[in-house]
Amino acid sequence: MRIIAGSAKGILLKKPASLTRPTMDRVRAAIFSILGDRLPYTTVLDLFAGTGAMGIEALSRGAAEATFVDHNTCSIEIIKKNLLTTRLYGEVQKIDVFSYLQRIGGAFHFDLIFADPPYADHGGNNLAASLLSSPFLLAAMAPEALLILECHKNQSLVPSSFLRIIVDRIYGSTRILMMRKLEK
Repeated sequence: MRIIAGSAKGILLKKPASLTRPTMDRVRAAIFSILGDRLPYTTVLDLFAGTGAMGIEALSRGAAEATFVDHNTCSIEIIKKNLLTTRLYGEVQKIDVFSYLQRIGGAFHFDLIFADPPYADHGGNNLAASLLSSPFLLAAMAPEALLILECHKNQSLVPSSFLRIIVDRIYGSTRILMMRKLEK
């Protein structure tokens, strides 16, 4: 897994052996191709960050700042190592994603939010669906923010009444949804 473009282009990222399901390079390339020149100067939130690849790719391409959130100790260490390797800076938070969103309670607004939750938690709960129904997610989004959600292509999601899907693509078994807040 390498950084595709920008200041850290070509740098190989570390990944844990089995704890995460990193976004494939071709899927990451497609996402960033769609985002185009939207990245410079944006604030990025990488939820269920895993290796940090999405947020680090955004930083490499000119994002102003990135916050990485994951509750897994191994993932947090990998993200820190990957930031050091790429010589990029980001804030790393070891906390459950839902607790983090509730804690910030709309005090911070991000321009771009990446979310790649496990397809289900240990109790079988659909984390992507839970995230979409969280009022705290919406509160963390700047007015023109984009949410990029990665899930399994067969995962059932109830459309949010506050978000509009602007891109819906399938890559192998992965579904990528890009969403924007509905205007009030």
